[in-house]
Amino acid sequence: MIPVRGYAERKVAVLGLGRSGLTTARALAAGDAIPICWDDGEVARAAAQAEGFAIADLTRDNVWDGIGALITSPGIPHLYPAPHPAIEQAWRHDAVVDNDIGLFFRSFATPDWDEFERPPRVVCVTGSNGKSTTTALIAHILQAAGMSVQMGGNIGRGVLDLDPGRDGGVVVLELSSYQTELARALSPDIAVFTNLSPDHLDRHGGMGGYFAAKRRLFAEGGPERSIIGVDEVEGRYLVQQLREEAATGDPVIRVSSGQRLTGDDWSVFARKGHLAEWRKGRQVASFDLRDIAGLPGAHNHQNACAAFAVGRALGLGPRQIEGGMRSYPGLRHRCQVIATIDGVRYVNDSKATNADAAAQALLAFDNIHWIAGGVAKAGGIEALLPLMDRVSSAYLIGEAAQNFAGSLGACPHRISSTLDQAVAQAHAAAKSGDTVLLAPACASFDQFASFEARGEAFEALVAKLQARTT
Repeated sequence: MIPVRGYAERKVAVLGLGRSGLTTARALAAGDAIPICWDDGEVARAAAQAEGFAIADLTRDNVWDGIGALITSPGIPHLYPAPHPAIEQAWRHDAVVDNDIGLFFRSFATPDWDEFERPPRVVCVTGSNGKSTTTALIAHILQAAGMSVQMGGNIGRGVLDLDPGRDGGVVVLELSSYQTELARALSPDIAVFTNLSPDHLDRHGGMGGYFAAKRRLFAEGGPERSIIGVDEVEGRYLVQQLREEAATGDPVIRVSSGQRLTGDDWSVFARKGHLAEWRKGRQVASFDLRDIAGLPGAHNHQNACAAFAVGRALGLGPRQIEGGMRSYPGLRHRCQVIATIDGVRYVNDSKATNADAAAQALLAFDNIHWIAGGVAKAGGIEALLPLMDRVSSAYLIGEAAQNFAGSLGACPHRISSTLDQAVAQAHAAAKSGDTVLLAPACASFDQFASFEARGEAFEALVAKLQARTT
């Protein structure tokens, strides 16, 4: 745990007592602060009270005497569509509002670092898609190279639950727009921007607010090295904002999947399945990504380019990085090849909860038996219709099944209703060389508690099929 610094003997309010909130209360107490906790849910309040934390309704005016700061969990709105009442109270009582990311950057560096030969480094990854895979891939590559690595943030452990910095260690954090938007301190050594597509727009007041939340990590965080995906206009804009020299591009590394990047600056791009690194107008490294099992598809090639750039920025050689990528097992529930049965691949992409994410999975494979459905998002699957030539048959489950069937037109499909039936039907129809793909393009909450639970159910069903064939 990282004890929070700067609040010793002071009252600090904690709003939201889920994973990050309860860890924040513990880290504040470890730094001798006095946490005052609240959650709108009775069960969460009871869990915090059982650990000995003081509970007070922070939406009430009379509890704020002596409280100088409010630490809020990422999922709680502080501006749009409307601030939580406890945040309104914090403003009214002149208490600063922060989150666990801000506390982490205030508290991670300590006087002990003066004794280290190499100070710890912090790598932060943000963007709309690919954050989790890029973060996990970076951590895997660094570990494979023998470095001391911790991974946290939106993936793995909460930031304040990490261990204090180690000599020569690296912390790799996945950060969402919810986290970067509010943090009062941001100081990554290396920051990665993967891409941007519409998401969380109600929370950020539109696309401009969403991009502004991501941009804070770079504009206010001031990283030594910024690694920017330039396949969208926002990334290209950010590059121009951060460049110090037009010729070299320092301190920026541009990355792309699908286009060759020209110029004399530092760039890493994937084209036709090959990763290439260019510096000062010449190629300095290249290798084939297409046979790396843990990174299927062009979207993963962009993730690979970003991770490669981080490894190079931290001093690793190209072959070290390539070796780490080849041993990467893939991130669970994210375009993860979980089995091959009689020549048929089974791919778990349960995290594909919207059409944009499902499109990336559909582009990664051919001859697809596609399992889709659940609680539909706005727009349904209309945007996926141009990709139906890749689909041999669709198997539709959950609430969205009937509506999706109406959208698919001439694409072969059947309403399977449940995941069990869909897997059995797809297994019966698939031939060697085909792919059975779970990429629901939907939330899971009609039949499963989470996308993880849905992916785990798919894994269990495939494991039963595999057991029958051995």
